[in-house]
Amino acid sequence: MNKTNKVCSPWSWIPTLYIAEGLPYFAVNTLTVLMYTNLGISKGEMAFLTGWLYLPWVIKPFWSPFVDMFSTKRRWILAMQALICLSMGCVALALPFSGFLLTTLIAFWIMAFASATHDIAADGLYILALDPERQAAFVGVRSTFYRIASVLGQGGIVIFAGWLEVSLGDIPKAWGLTFGSLSLLFLLFYLYHIFFLPKVAADKSMPGRSGSGVAREFLDTFITFFRKGHIIVALSFMLLYRLPEALCLKLVQPFLHDPIEAGGLGMSTASIGFANGTVGVVCLLAGGILGGILISRIGLRKSLLPMAASLTLPCLAYCYLSAVQPASLTLISILIGFEQLGYGFGFTSFMMYLMYFCRGENTTSHYAFCTAFMALGMMMPGMFAGWIFESLDSAGPLLGGLSAYEAFFWLIMLLASVTFAVTFLVRKTLPENL
Repeated sequence: MNKTNKVCSPWSWIPTLYIAEGLPYFAVNTLTVLMYTNLGISKGEMAFLTGWLYLPWVIKPFWSPFVDMFSTKRRWILAMQALICLSMGCVALALPFSGFLLTTLIAFWIMAFASATHDIAADGLYILALDPERQAAFVGVRSTFYRIASVLGQGGIVIFAGWLEVSLGDIPKAWGLTFGSLSLLFLLFYLYHIFFLPKVAADKSMPGRSGSGVAREFLDTFITFFRKGHIIVALSFMLLYRLPEALCLKLVQPFLHDPIEAGGLGMSTASIGFANGTVGVVCLLAGGILGGILISRIGLRKSLLPMAASLTLPCLAYCYLSAVQPASLTLISILIGFEQLGYGFGFTSFMMYLMYFCRGENTTSHYAFCTAFMALGMMMPGMFAGWIFESLDSAGPLLGGLSAYEAFFWLIMLLASVTFAVTFLVRKTLPENL
């Protein structure tokens, strides 16, 4: 059994650690989209700039071995929480000024790298601090509190920012106070974890290992990954399975927020936080649970095509919303919930395939490479989603009476064929009994 502080019950640090792991991820990848949209940044510029913020999670496997070499996981966690606190504070201070874009982007870049490094250290400490039996016992707790962070990051914080927008009548100040509050929260996380994060005997640096040695080991692992069977098909699946969702994700919040005359739904920030960030996220999580049940009963191979359908076809909800532009928050929430339920359901098979593909030698490292390609598959299309929308918007009469949003969401449905194509290909590589 790993030796830790006797006073540090897992319940005293796992919930707060995994909320702290989730919140900056959603701040960087979700809040920035709505914040920059509300502040008047064009959709093309917003999507391109916020898309780059995903990069630290793409390249995370490349520097994760070096986190092991220097200092301890506990110190890395505390240092990254302090850095996240400072970067959030910088965003809060910069927003009221005219040159906020460059300053806040730099702060978000720092926040993103700190958050990705925090992920590495937090997951490492979890493994070192708990024996295998308690790791299994607390995996559900860890997952639950990360999901709570998801609801807070995409729902509660957005609702809070929306309330401030209305109360203050000043959008920059409202988002400044929102990130100021998040900065204060991370200061509390940092102070709390100084006392309650466990000190583990096995949590130590590895001074005997050289950087060149680690780099050589990493390269060997990288080479063995690309020598795996059906690697081209597997990479195509990792990069393209979520193509429709990668494009859709960058434009959903602007669509919900834009006025009716611009083709949007004219929703307030708080309403978006409720419909998309609360109802939608809860349905997403429920879909993931249902997907796991289906795979356990009929197997991965038989689940792939139904799950590809559930991932893509519910996007028709946005085609309907963009055509009808309903005013009912209840109807909008139901349709968003339906789409997110399908996405959560379909995403499960994707993650199960990654786990299957990584079996064998260097499983953990190969899984990290898979998640990096998964992140790249979300990052690259998302960067150009705004440019695609603006091109459709400028096409005007060529769209046959469709608004730019209608045309964009129908394009998403057309790209569902890519999801089905790579699913068919990867399904052929799986054994019949899987």
